[in-house]
Amino acid sequence: MIKVNDDELPKNSIEAQGLLIKSIYKKFGKESLSVIKDACRIQGRALGLKIIKKLPNNRLTTVGEAFSKSLDPKFVKIIFLSDEKFQIQGTKCPFCLENTSRELCEATMTIDHEYFRTAVSDKIKLKIIKTVAAGDPYCDTIYELKK
Repeated sequence: MIKVNDDELPKNSIEAQGLLIKSIYKKFGKESLSVIKDACRIQGRALGLKIIKKLPNNRLTTVGEAFSKSLDPKFVKIIFLSDEKFQIQGTKCPFCLENTSRELCEATMTIDHEYFRTAVSDKIKLKIIKTVAAGDPYCDTIYELKK
């Protein structure tokens, strides 16, 4: 059984999902990463299909702006946004993966990568430059559309 103090309880569904992801990873280790990645990919595709129905176009600037509205501006800022590149930095992981591992971050970020691949183009590449999951002071993530 997972034990958490009342002040550590998830505050929303994303934090609850992060708790589940961390629990699976803790119990099954690296072997669980492919399962986590597959589930996150499916979720990202579903979210990407949902958002493109609400937007006037599928340009990276349009999808990036819509994506940004779901982020807490106290913790995340847009560094760069164009039709070719979207870079964001954040000091808090929405999944609460701080100080877990880079590989767990990469598996979980399949949600966002697939979201952009579905909503914009399957040519979108994801670069995770820094991640709080690996102990970095902030996350630095770039989505780039290769033509």
